[in-house]
Amino acid sequence: MDTRRLGTDGLEVSALGLGCMGMSEFYGTTDEGEAIATIHRALELGIDFLDTADMYGRGANEKLVGKAIRDRRDRVVLATKFGNVRSDDGSREVRGDADYVREACDASLRRLGLDHVDLYYQHRVDFRVPIEETVGAMAELVAAGKVRHLGLSEASPETIRRAHAVHPITALQSEYSLWTRDPEDGVLQTCRELGIGFVAYSPLGRGFLTGRIRSAEDLEEGDFRRNNPRFQGTNFQRNLDLVARVEEIAAESGRTAGQIALAWVLSRGDDVVPIPGTKRRRYLEENAEAVDLELTEEELERIEQAFPRGAASGERYPDMSTIDR
Repeated sequence: MDTRRLGTDGLEVSALGLGCMGMSEFYGTTDEGEAIATIHRALELGIDFLDTADMYGRGANEKLVGKAIRDRRDRVVLATKFGNVRSDDGSREVRGDADYVREACDASLRRLGLDHVDLYYQHRVDFRVPIEETVGAMAELVAAGKVRHLGLSEASPETIRRAHAVHPITALQSEYSLWTRDPEDGVLQTCRELGIGFVAYSPLGRGFLTGRIRSAEDLEEGDFRRNNPRFQGTNFQRNLDLVARVEEIAAESGRTAGQIALAWVLSRGDDVVPIPGTKRRRYLEENAEAVDLELTEEELERIEQAFPRGAASGERYPDMSTIDR
């Protein structure tokens, strides 16, 4: 598989990554055996960029990923995140204080069974703590050899600039897809100005852009998407109508809507790396084919007309208060 460079300090990853979150939580039933088989298949396909976080399954996902790569660490570029803290009572908070940065990293390394991670993100910006303090503590982890490169997630242009002034930021990870074009409002431009790579999470709109979800009943009980505004009420049908237009374009060339959606993200620039999540090998293999799909200018124009910027109905999270905008 082709590779892409994130940032200017030498981090090279596969053009498509693998989001591992759903293997442990949020998207219904989990199957550890299939999840590990999916990670192994990704590596066989040349997908070496794996993404996890300490809050996915409250540590369970890091343990799963660590188990899957234990005998093949040298083939993996591993990213994890800190900052979203989940309590036993279900409440959450964001922490970016220096003590917590150090504590969270050590805990992640223990769960992963590793001595370092390749890319360490602040999962959400802690508005109570100066970003300089957070990134300063993250820089200490680099100096200690526990982390190779630093990243931010869902950060605003101003935050990115302040962080980058403390220590080079290699990658910014934020939601980006046909139905989430927010990064085009200054974030992508800031990253390019500073030489920061962009990692696009949920490039398939949490599965919606594949066209496989036709109603809320297609989602299992407990699937967090049931509470997502874009999957509810009239928003659902409006968004489904948009996906139908993409399906029409895909069908003309024997592709799937999901492959078109991924190819669109890949076309945004060589500094953009989408990390679609899946917990099944068959969907992984379908996604991987999108890397070899080059959309023509005519197709890109048709996609833009079919699914114009800002067309999606509903907020992307029920609570947007932790998003730095």
